[in-house]
Amino acid sequence: MSSELLAPLDLAFWHLESEGHPMHLGALACFAPAPGGQSGEGVLDLLATRAAAIRRLRMQVRDVLLPVGGAAWSVAKDFDVRRHVHQIRIPDGDFAAGAVSIAGELMERPLERGLPPWEMYLLTGEAGGPFAVLVKLHHALADGMRAVAIGAGIFDEIADARTVGARRARAVQPTSWLSGTRQVAGFARGRIEELGRAVGVGASVVRASRLDPRGVPALSAGSSGTRRLGTAVLDLDDVQRVRRAAGGTANDVLLAVVAGGLRRWLEARGEPLPDVGPRALVPVSRRRPGSPPGSGNKFSAYLLELPVGDPDPRSRMDRVRTAMDRNKAAGPSRGAGALTVLADQLPLLAHRFGAPLAGGAARMLFDVLVTSVPLPRSALSLGGCPLREIYPMAPLARGQSLAIALSTYGGRVHVGLVADGKAVPDLDRLARSLGEELDELLALSR
Repeated sequence: MSSELLAPLDLAFWHLESEGHPMHLGALACFAPAPGGQSGEGVLDLLATRAAAIRRLRMQVRDVLLPVGGAAWSVAKDFDVRRHVHQIRIPDGDFAAGAVSIAGELMERPLERGLPPWEMYLLTGEAGGPFAVLVKLHHALADGMRAVAIGAGIFDEIADARTVGARRARAVQPTSWLSGTRQVAGFARGRIEELGRAVGVGASVVRASRLDPRGVPALSAGSSGTRRLGTAVLDLDDVQRVRRAAGGTANDVLLAVVAGGLRRWLEARGEPLPDVGPRALVPVSRRRPGSPPGSGNKFSAYLLELPVGDPDPRSRMDRVRTAMDRNKAAGPSRGAGALTVLADQLPLLAHRFGAPLAGGAARMLFDVLVTSVPLPRSALSLGGCPLREIYPMAPLARGQSLAIALSTYGGRVHVGLVADGKAVPDLDRLARSLGEELDELLALSR
């Protein structure tokens, strides 16, 4: 049977997971009904058919003897797509709010091990009305870009074009340590070089770590294992107007919006504003532009102190832009964000036994994850029903209460907020704060 070894970073995500800290990515895609579009049962059948045709979704994780501590992806012999695709009816009322609430409950549940690590849920309301699809993919299976490439296979516009690419795909055989003396010697040299790189990257991570984490108490409350989802929609034209006035990139503007939104949220809670921090981990892809998505995780991250304590929105914008320029000049292999690069350099056995310790150390590195997930620019549909909104969702690290993910689609930036349900019961207030902050930045840009 063909198989493919998990890369070190994928293996780290696989072993970082615990019952209270599931390590899956997610996306909530919301569709409008269309005349002649698929019914609920029709959409469910369509989802199952298209998901079953994606080879990556038929792969499960299994342990291997060599290399020691490793694991591999292999095609599940008894794969049954109906164990992964489900339908849930939302009670009558506000469908959008109901879908977000149900999605939060579903995101609490770890994916079942021993099966290909993914699930899809069709969320329906009244017949002929809007519907939503929640997609859950384990982080070991994909990073944000790869998750988009996998999940996009369910859409009408992409499913038909997938056949040609599938014919070109090749399975990668696992590398054996017993392939011959030259290969063993080459492997040994490679490991020495990798360990040398790991020392340099690791030193950078340690220098950036906080032995006495301060941060914001609201973002580091004790983990309850519960999940609450929040959503916000920002106008992309407004983001670009602020960018043109303030300089920098659209991503700089969005990071400044997050900083200002957090400030507004903390003030509404009556909490003291921190003099320093909080720290945001901002993932950046290590895939080459124009290259195929490939398998597994390929990213590093930048570390950014969000200027929540600064009362001036324009000053916050300037500070974010300056800090991100400094990060880009240094490169993604410096600072606490280089932890993912370090993971790629460590022996596989270290991930198997060191994951619990690494999971607990995340709090020493950063306070909140803020990630941008790219989406196709073209209009998408499912069963003839147009996609209207899509909210990405990131996993929560142990000891942290909030993760923020952003995606641009249809001229709008969709923000997905994942929070610990008990630590952040007022997540809707934070979602509103993001829009309020963008409105103020826009007013100041005129």
